[in-house]
Amino acid sequence: MAAAVYLLCAVTSMVCAALLIRAYLQNRARLLFWSSVCFIGLALNNVLLFVDLVVVPQIDLRMVRNVTGVVAVSIMLFGLIWDLER
Repeated sequence: MAAAVYLLCAVTSMVCAALLIRAYLQNRARLLFWSSVCFIGLALNNVLLFVDLVVVPQIDLRMVRNVTGVVAVSIMLFGLIWDLER
């Protein structure tokens, strides 16, 4: 059951990223770009969570997962700050 939740979270993040990319290509708003990059990173984080806990539970990928999550959120924060300055 947990594996299904991990996969659904990954799919949801990928769908959100795809919708944000599509909206960015139509509107060219910078905030949509940074949001889409953030959701790509969060989707990668969710895929790594599935791989870590379901596919290869004997290998600890916690640090890699944490780094991808922090980078994704940092990109979003950078985009928010940069967009406010312009």
